[in-house]
Parts: sequence; structure tokens; C-alpha cells
Amino acid sequence: MYEMIRTRCTANHPVATCQALRRMSVSCSRSVAKRKGSHSRPRSAFAILGGAMNPAEGSSQSTALPSERGDLERALGLKEAVALNMIEMVGIGPFVVIPLVIKAMGGPQCLLAWAAGAVLALLDGFVWSELGAAMPLAGGSYVFLREAYGPGRMGRLMSFLFVWQTLIQAPLSLASGAIGFSQYASYLYPLGKYGQKAVSGALVILLVILLYRRIASIGKISLFLWVGVVGTILWLIWGGATHFQPRLVFTYAPGSWDFSWLFFATLGSATVNTIYTYWGYYNICHLGGEIRDPARNIPRGIFISIIGIAVLYLAMQTSILGVLPWQQAQDSPFIVSAFVEKLYGSGAARFATAMVLWIAFASVFSSLLGYSRVPYSAALDGNFFRVFARVHPQKKFPHISLLFLGTLTFLFALLFKLRTVIAAVLAMRLIIQFIGQAVGVMLLRRRWPPERLPFKMWLYPLPALLTIAGWIWLFLRTGKAIWWGLFVILLGLAVFLVQARLRKEWPFAAPPAEDAQ
Repeated sequence: MYEMIRTRCTANHPVATCQALRRMSVSCSRSVAKRKGSHSRPRSAFAILGGAMNPAEGSSQSTALPSERGDLERALGLKEAVALNMIEMVGIGPFVVIPLVIKAMGGPQCLLAWAAGAVLALLDGFVWSELGAAMPLAGGSYVFLREAYGPGRMGRLMSFLFVWQTLIQAPLSLASGAIGFSQYASYLYPLGKYGQKAVSGALVILLVILLYRRIASIGKISLFLWVGVVGTILWLIWGGATHFQPRLVFTYAPGSWDFSWLFFATLGSATVNTIYTYWGYYNICHLGGEIRDPARNIPRGIFISIIGIAVLYLAMQTSILGVLPWQQAQDSPFIVSAFVEKLYGSGAARFATAMVLWIAFASVFSSLLGYSRVPYSAALDGNFFRVFARVHPQKKFPHISLLFLGTLTFLFALLFKLRTVIAAVLAMRLIIQFIGQAVGVMLLRRRWPPERLPFKMWLYPLPALLTIAGWIWLFLRTGKAIWWGLFVILLGLAVFLVQARLRKEWPFAAPPAEDAQ
């Protein structure tokens, strides 16, 4: 049935007909699942996470679940999901922002900003886990926002705005990784302005070439990259632990612990930088249509990634503070290289720099992979250009979407500077994607029956409410980038309304009966 419907959708049928057929396909799939008992009762968060170390459980059904959208294959398990998340989360980010966080907080109390980022990521992880387990489809947030707000009305607007901002912020975010890579490479060889641009552009081209293959092969590459990422951080932690000087970590400037409004404002500004280094724990949600046993592996992958990276970040920051005086660390553009050079000499520092570049490469690799599924998902719904719905006939991945985002990333890497993109990326994503999803999960709780939510967040609705408050707090700390974020949203709204007017769609016409929610 599914293959017949998919074939009919690709035979030049109108978009509305294809959407109706896809909904019929999803409905049939759920009906079959219910008859087989796979959705007979929802599992609690404890039950799902309790078996995180036993991914073989339920594997008999893991390969039977179709992607339900397009023609992707489910070939990623828990190990690959955790690896893809973690290599995206680390990247060049922590090595660039460690000095910024120390300087913002004015001393070793900067560890609070890393802890605050971890707590906010964990709270938001509940939102992503509930949505990702319920809708394990390509596109992640695009699907979540469309369904949460109703596909025929506000959901169409929210999902369009997400795709709209993704076309801008995703290449910016990816370009920031490529720019950071070239800047850090300057420690090994002075590249100059144009040399750095050339390295950034060449890196993006190499990434596209590596990602132009089947998802199963990419899963193996991600595991290989993950070993280098985790191994490097553990080496840095070990070096700091074996040369640790407690007096450096526990020596504070006067007034460091004065809990005034200024302290919390400073903490907010520092957390803007740390949360940027945690982002990526949701990457597997964008690859939901390619995850095996997603109702279990998506929540497990998210929480294992966040907890693992939080422990590594806190240990690494403490190790650096126990070797380098914070007064020196806050002004070091190559802080890891300076840290290792003090421990083992210049030769080891050059090796550490090479491993930081490995980590930066792995992060952009994972990010570009996840983002490439967003335009593809929107195109399946007729909410974006149809060409992006094409899947490579042999390799089974959205190759047009990958090439498009790769091209934009290449151009942005040549045009922009690193500092100008971090706050802009945060401001653009917080309102529509992160706050929008936290509100959306509460809307789904009211509209969907329990069996459609295989994972349920603990202490609902507290994590969702705290997440909304945390994202609003961070949004207000992004400075002038607030206006850039609001401008992108308003421009996207104008484009949506013009498009809807020309197509005679909602809000200028009633939505189809099956979409009205």
C-alpha cells in the first residue's frame, strides 16, 4: 500500500492530491501498528530511558518501520544517533567561546554558565524527545511545528517560518564552523585573510563530497569522527587532572559572588555562548526518518548526548582553569593550544590543534547532514520548491537539498566573520523553533490521544514551561541581534502572506476539511 501511494505521488499528481495520499499512508501505517500492538499503550520516560544500554531490545521491529515520507531508509541505530549528536554539539564552539565565557563572568565562576547551559539543554531535551518519538520523520522541527499548530492553519505558517529562517541561519551556523576551523588552523600556519577564506571554502566542498552517499555509510563515518572527538576531550581532561592546581580554580576576584541583578545579567550573557556549544542534541530529530526504533532511540540519543557532553565540558573547563590562570585564559584565541603547550610543549600543542580541527570538521559534517533534511521535508508537503523533494535513485538521500545548503554555506563562509553570526543564529532560532516547539508540545498534549505520544516528559508541563522561560531570558540577552531575528521573522511572514494570497490558501481561503484543526 505504501509503495503504491508513493508511486502515485511521484507521477505528476497535484500537490494537494499527494498530501492527501501521504496522510492516508500514515493513517494506514498507524492502523496496522495498532492492530499489531506496537502502540497498544504508551511507555513512560523511565521505561524508555531505563533500557538505554540495551538497544537490541525490540530490534525485531526496528527495521519494519517505514520512513512514511519520501523514500529514505532507516539505517541509523542508537550508537550512530549518539555519535551524530555529540560530534555536532562539540565542534569548534567550546574552544572558541571558553575565553569569552571566562571574560564575561570574570573568573572561575564561569563554570556556572556551563552548568546553566546544560540544565537548559536537558529541559529542552524533554520537548524534543516527546516530539521526536511521536513524529520520527525527516525534517524534525518542520514536522513538529506543522502538526502542533495544525497543518491547515497556523501549523502551515509556523513550519514555513522555520524553513524560511533555516535557509538563512543554517548556512550561517554551518559557515561559523567552517570559519572557526580556518581561524584555528592559523595556529599551525599563518594563513592571512584570504588564506582563511580559501580553507573555509575548501572545507565545505570536502564535506559535501563526504555526505554525498548512503546514510549507512555516513553512520560509519560519524562513529569514526566521534572516536576522535571524545578521545581528544578525554586527553585534555587527563592532562589538566594530572597537572591540576586547585588554587587557580578557587581564586576569585572581589565581588565575584555578589548575587545582584548584574551578576544574573552577566550569567545570561555568558550562557548565550555556552548554550551555543550544547546545541546539536536534537540533530537526530531532523534525521527521524532514518532512525531505527525511533520511539526509543531518539529520546535515548538526546539524553545520553546532553549528559555526556555536559560532563565533558565541565571537566574540560575545570582542567583548563586548573592549569592556565583565568586572567591569561580569557584573552587566549587558541586556548587549547596554549593549554597543551604549557603541559607538554609546542609539538604536543600542534597535535592538539590538529585534533581541534578534527572536532570542528566533525561538527559541521553532522550539522550539514541534519539541516539538509529540512528543505526536503518541506518540499514533500508542497511548502517549498518541489525539486528539493528529490531523492538520489541509488543512494537514497535528498541530494538536491544537500547541494543547495552546501552552496549557501560555501558562499557565507567566504562573506562573513565568526562573531557576527553566533548571536544572529541564536536570535533567529529561539522564537520560532525552540519557544514555538515548547508551546507546541503542550498543544499536542491537548489534541492527541495518549497512544500517539510514546515518550512523555517527566513532571509535565514543568520542563516545557521552564524551557520557554529560559529561551525568553536568553533571547533578551542577545543584544542587537534581537532586531535581526525579528526582522527575519517579519520578512518571512510577509513572504508567506503574499504566497498564500497568490495561491488562494489559508488565511485567504478556508483550509481543506482534512487539514482544518
